[in-house]
Amino acid sequence: MLKTRVMPCLLLLDGGLVKTVKFRNPDYVGDPVNAIKIYNEKEVDELIFLDITATIEDRPPPFDVISRICDECFMPLCYGGGVRRTEDIRRIFKLGVEKVALNSYLHENPLFLREAADIFGSQSIVGSIDVKRNLLGKPEVWIRSAAKNTFLDPVRVAVSMQEHGAGELLINSIDRDGTWEGYDIDLLRKVSAAVSIPVIALGGAGKVEDLGRAVKEGGASAVAIGSMVVYSGKGMGVLIKFPSIQELEAVLGKKGD
Repeated sequence: MLKTRVMPCLLLLDGGLVKTVKFRNPDYVGDPVNAIKIYNEKEVDELIFLDITATIEDRPPPFDVISRICDECFMPLCYGGGVRRTEDIRRIFKLGVEKVALNSYLHENPLFLREAADIFGSQSIVGSIDVKRNLLGKPEVWIRSAAKNTFLDPVRVAVSMQEHGAGELLINSIDRDGTWEGYDIDLLRKVSAAVSIPVIALGGAGKVEDLGRAVKEGGASAVAIGSMVVYSGKGMGVLIKFPSIQELEAVLGKKGD
């Protein structure tokens, strides 16, 4: 067993799977249920599903799609997108999801995170932070699928989310999304150093060595990967896949090592 959780992060759009580059130009990559069947066979640690338009369209999560996903999924599942009520979370959990990621709505209602953690437990609530660097290279938190800049410092937001009850954090680099250029190590390092809860790295992984860097240099507790698990390679066709256990052990190590 690996020391570090490695999880595909899959993006939902109108019930299908897509992949973006810097949160733009979604490219259709297939049906989520078909992808799950492959990941079941690969015995991945966990799956993350994010609906990328639920929030900007001000609609609730796609419960029917989530239900279909849960019916096929044999591993722990985290869902994010359009969650604005505790009733949404309760319904999502009843469908079989283990964790819910909260993002944009927390900037409208910061106490919602505390409420959700109190009701469902911190272990089931993930604070999600999307980060983009400005022209001077300063990282800033963006919301609503990178449509709105909050001008907030991601480290301060991460600390606040921990204080309000998040059990772990999903740190997503908008600049690195879909680029295959590797994670934003400096961002991960600063966030990880400021909090005591697990940090999941997302955005930019292009090779298995990037996963090792996110953990060893960035301090991440887990890594999420997008393009690497839905394309055969950069600029190449769709192929639902996952790194072999041997490849992952080489960069992440095994438990007990």
